[in-house]
Amino acid sequence: MKSLYKIGICVLGLSLVTSCTDYEPLDFQVEKPESVALQEELNSYEALKTYLGEDSSDFILGAAVSISDYNSEGLMYRLINLNFEEVTPGYGMKHGAVLQKNGNLNLAAVEEFLETANAAGLSVYGHTLVWHANQNAEYLNSTIAPTKTEGGPIWEVVTDAYFETDEAANYESSANAIVSFTADGEGSGGDGRALKVTNEEARENEWDSQFFLKFSPPMEVGEEYELSMDVRSDVAASFATQAHIQPYEYKHWDFFGAISATPEWTTFTKKIVVSEEVAGASTIAFNLGNVATTYYFDNISLKKYNEEGSGGPGLDPSVITNSDFETGTDGWAGWGNGSTRERSAEGGGFGDTGYAFTFTNPSAVNPWEAQIAYDLPTLEMESTYVLNFKVKANTAGTLSAAIQSPSDYSSDPLGSFNVSEEWKEYTLQTTITKEDRERFIIDYGQFAGTVYIDDVTLSRVNPGGTEKTPEEKEEIITNEMERWIAGMMEVSKDYVHAWDVVNEPMDDGNPFELKTGAGKELAADEFYWQDYLGKDYAVKAFELARKYGNPGDLLFINDYNLEYNLDKTRGIIDFVEYIESQGATVDGIGTQMHININTSKEKIDEMFRLLAATGKLVKVSELDVAVNSSEPTSEMLAKQAEMYKYVVDSYAENVPANQRYGVTVWGVQDSSDDANWMPGERQGLWDLNFSRKPAYASFAEALQNL
Repeated sequence: MKSLYKIGICVLGLSLVTSCTDYEPLDFQVEKPESVALQEELNSYEALKTYLGEDSSDFILGAAVSISDYNSEGLMYRLINLNFEEVTPGYGMKHGAVLQKNGNLNLAAVEEFLETANAAGLSVYGHTLVWHANQNAEYLNSTIAPTKTEGGPIWEVVTDAYFETDEAANYESSANAIVSFTADGEGSGGDGRALKVTNEEARENEWDSQFFLKFSPPMEVGEEYELSMDVRSDVAASFATQAHIQPYEYKHWDFFGAISATPEWTTFTKKIVVSEEVAGASTIAFNLGNVATTYYFDNISLKKYNEEGSGGPGLDPSVITNSDFETGTDGWAGWGNGSTRERSAEGGGFGDTGYAFTFTNPSAVNPWEAQIAYDLPTLEMESTYVLNFKVKANTAGTLSAAIQSPSDYSSDPLGSFNVSEEWKEYTLQTTITKEDRERFIIDYGQFAGTVYIDDVTLSRVNPGGTEKTPEEKEEIITNEMERWIAGMMEVSKDYVHAWDVVNEPMDDGNPFELKTGAGKELAADEFYWQDYLGKDYAVKAFELARKYGNPGDLLFINDYNLEYNLDKTRGIIDFVEYIESQGATVDGIGTQMHININTSKEKIDEMFRLLAATGKLVKVSELDVAVNSSEPTSEMLAKQAEMYKYVVDSYAENVPANQRYGVTVWGVQDSSDDANWMPGERQGLWDLNFSRKPAYASFAEALQNL
């Protein structure tokens, strides 16, 4: 049956042949759709790089690509290898892509990219070494952030009272608590003075006789404080402590517990953690009304625990700028009691070198009747200021310092300090509680003799740390630039022989000036090297690229909108001249040319002529032509094709052959609607489906004319 079937088929076939002898075909044709015909014509073109003529042997045709796209060796990898001679990484070799949060360079993807391109026979154009965008700004900013001093947790003095002077800014008493001082030598341990507080009779309420110790800033929940003092009384007594917002403004009945006193000096110490009940307090009230006696207080100290310690806040620059008197006594003044002030003889300063400020009081009077003063700039309310200085005198005694309001002579006390014939260094502090604290003073009316002070600084405690000087920042950022360029060159120099060293330096609004980040709200990846290194940031970048790269590397400066703003073209040319006047060499200028179908052709021509006149290599570094629509018409696509061709033709006409480095196409493929680069534009030579566009043909034809 299978054989018969086969024969039957053969016979049927023969009969069909014989039956067609009288067949005459109909006369009609189907016209090929125009879009199909156009695409077939585009597909008939060879790869782009094959259109480069023999006279363009030094011209390099390049394309930009994502490192990840290229390293995956997919369709984009094959398209780039087929059509171009050189590849530029769009992002992967930039500072922000390579530098990690800890400052290390992660160059693994870069190394893979370089090896992959080399294996495919493509050169790599390095992009880009020093730019303001796509930087690891977080890391760079951390290197110049305020310095936090080293050290562990500490107990910081909030306020203290030693009663060696009559200065009473941080304590007071109620009417029933009579305050006076002991004789010298009757303080704790037989040293100096102590404060006497007398309650003449037992009161109905313990709080009817109170002594107050004031401090600032107010306490906050969770803080830890320590109160210590030396205390005694004529008869044994125990007294409670209350928390007050300020004297007489009661907050809580229990603060540092009860304190016991006897006729012998004892030391009281108590630590507390601030609770909700006492939060906001800035006064300790000692309730002395229960027992009729005289209480004696000495060496009172209130301290706050700082977990960060000296590893936390730092100090801002001193608001006293004439600190060492080496050039005179400018800013320093004084008055009272016939006292005198002058700069010491040379060698009278600390360590018997340089100069000191010296003041002499002929007789002991009230402390405030003789003062030295230094007027200050506006201080920050509720900020803590630290005074540091060296001091000696021709005899022993006690002085005090404060920050005063000239309007009413009120002050925030810095505290008392002792002087002797030996130099001593003191650190005192206070918190600013009034807006017009505009004068630093030292009261010395109670001291009869001559005092020498030196190295006087008054600095705000900065919770963020100590601000680095501009010179320190310049050194740090220079070192970071060198470390970055050296690290990149180390893995690249065998593969990369041309670089965008400095990218987009010129300001759009002031095209003869550099961009700056000053006064702007910066993006997370923005860092302006020039704001720390000045104009020479580019000089340094070219020097480092030359130092760590290959001797024959071609080093470019690159910018955008040069065809749009011809003054920006002139500005970058001037900047190149400046860089070279400082000893560095710039081999070429890159013009990005992110343009559109309506860009001025006359300005394109003039830009190329200006760049060519420098004698430098000229590179079209990032060419793409936007159509200004996500759904371009055939007319728009025709204009796009014309503009791609015009750029290459103008480049050939206006730039001598020996100055043409080449053209790099940035818009290889159209951007999707959610792309990072030109979203929704259709700027490429290939569409989203990798089909060639009319611009491909016009670009290929222009390449033939180079």
